[in-house]
Amino acid sequence: MKNRINTLFESNPSRLLSVYFCAGCPTLDGTADVIRALQRGGGDMVEIGIPFSDPMADGVVIQEAATRALRGGMSLRLLFRQLASIRRDVRIPLILMGYLNPILQYGFEDFCRSAADTGIDGLIIPDLPFREYLDHYKPVADRYGLRVVMLITPETSEARIRDIDAYTDGFIYMVSSAATTGAQYDFDASKQAYFRRIAAMHLRNPLLVGFGVSNRETFQAACAHASGAIVGSRFVTLLNEYAGDAEAAIRALRTALSQ
Repeated sequence: MKNRINTLFESNPSRLLSVYFCAGCPTLDGTADVIRALQRGGGDMVEIGIPFSDPMADGVVIQEAATRALRGGMSLRLLFRQLASIRRDVRIPLILMGYLNPILQYGFEDFCRSAADTGIDGLIIPDLPFREYLDHYKPVADRYGLRVVMLITPETSEARIRDIDAYTDGFIYMVSSAATTGAQYDFDASKQAYFRRIAAMHLRNPLLVGFGVSNRETFQAACAHASGAIVGSRFVTLLNEYAGDAEAAIRALRTALSQ
């Protein structure tokens, strides 16, 4: 079967909304229900965060969500059990996003096998060096049909971006700045110049903008130069504000992105 990530970008290549949340937060047993609510609420793709004690690329909101999930008992093995039947009614692409340490503790091939068996389409591992990915991880991920999505920032060289474009197949995660995750009210001129510069490279892979997308202004700016945007911290905040009611949280998010 063709990978759902590729199918999504081929069939609907603009104004896509990918939503991140942390597995096991705000409730340990609510992970699958959040995914289903995001599909019903119009999310085009879901990034399921694997909680980790030292999430170096994440801001306070996602750090706190990870801490809460870990204290509640979330683990990779539990997450895979929770998602065992998710493909009975969820059709949109699902990506696991997490740091290398817990994945290696699980065993990378075992992790890929479990992900594929569960119906996961891709992986985002922010602290996986690109060279290590090419030499050691790409062959295994490819064997299980998983797309490994790499991140680029304003500081990433054109040569590295070209290499990432050549050796990955899914989309490129265009980080809006070199800072950690967290909602922003707008993208300044330098960030928008960066978006234009990457768009002008005419890469083979589609682009999604992440880090800071939280309202109409940032979503529109992302969509002007990429296929869409990834929203994380804002949705995690709304999920907490609505006491775990993912239906209400995604409605509130879509309202914020459109007004």
